[in-house]
Amino acid sequence: MASLREFLLAKGYTRIRLFPTLTQHLEITAKINGVKGSFILDTGASNSCIDFNFATHFKLISQESEVLAAGAGATDMRTEISKDNTIKIGTWKREDINLVLFDLSHVNTALENHNTPPVHGILGADILNLGKGIIDYQYTCLYLKK
Repeated sequence: MASLREFLLAKGYTRIRLFPTLTQHLEITAKINGVKGSFILDTGASNSCIDFNFATHFKLISQESEVLAAGAGATDMRTEISKDNTIKIGTWKREDINLVLFDLSHVNTALENHNTPPVHGILGADILNLGKGIIDYQYTCLYLKK
């Protein structure tokens, strides 16, 4: 019988390594518009997000949004939307990705309070759905369909 890894690779998935943090979050490296960044993989986040402070870093062009963000202990946060971005995670790549920008200082403060380096953003269920994501917790990796 084939392993999960062999089975998924044969089905056209790509394997991406995840890095558990001291806070038990899963950290992942991705490129947004060709710029490398560090992100938390969050199955409970409906949209992928970037901290306002890194909008220029990732070459994001954004516009005001009427939607207020909530989550990770904060509510009613102002957001902006950035459309038509490229994301590359390992060898998996997609264009026309929309990203939500908002203040992630509360997330990074919590991480830093546990001696964990800050992140640029969060990769959420939108990316997982698009890539038919499968998380292998035993081997700490993510599979995305090419």
